[in-house]
Amino acid sequence: MTTTTTPKRVGVLGTGKAGRTMGEAFVELGCEVALGTREIWNENAVAWNAKVGRRGSVGTFAEAAAFGEVVVLAVRGDATEAVLRGVGHGPFGEKVIIDLTNPIDRGQQTPTLFVGTTDSLGERVQKLLPDARVIKAFNTVDASHFFRPQIPGGPPDMFLAGNDFGARDVVAAICTEFGWGTAYLGGIECARYVEPMALAWAAYAVMSGATKHAFKLLGKAPKVEIPLE
Repeated sequence: MTTTTTPKRVGVLGTGKAGRTMGEAFVELGCEVALGTREIWNENAVAWNAKVGRRGSVGTFAEAAAFGEVVVLAVRGDATEAVLRGVGHGPFGEKVIIDLTNPIDRGQQTPTLFVGTTDSLGERVQKLLPDARVIKAFNTVDASHFFRPQIPGGPPDMFLAGNDFGARDVVAAICTEFGWGTAYLGGIECARYVEPMALAWAAYAVMSGATKHAFKLLGKAPKVEIPLE
């Protein structure tokens, strides 16, 4: 896919809150959505399919990846690499991949990342899907605000990182339709900076006791095209 229009078919990998919410949002925009899961009869998948109706379907991770013109990666961070290895890179091809994952170390009492500073989960996703065009996005806010967020002071900004300008423009256009501004940071290595923002979001949620917040970049410059190596 090379245009910036909303895709007709979207594959979503993951039946957690993030995956279901993204699937519902794309259905509302008129897309057909395939939700991918390990077990197609799990409660989340069945309930989601009943809610979205005929525009939605449920299948395996591989089936959802093959179905979508754009694929949303919304599995748990600590399961991401295993899921992608299990599917293989074939079904993803050269598609735009919207990577929502965060490398949260769930074994720690205080939230932390299991990769960062010199690497990122976004970069690992790109390495596992060498032909795909991965864009890190939608990982810095609670899923309840993914679609048309109603946040005081908004609209908020979604921070994007990825190597392909065409893929960036596709995801930026989707963000716009979802009700977000965008701030592109650079290549997929910039996921090293975007992923820790999820911890900042979570820390403020704990301290404030609320989840109705998101990031906004002030003083944004005009878009500058810097060739990526």
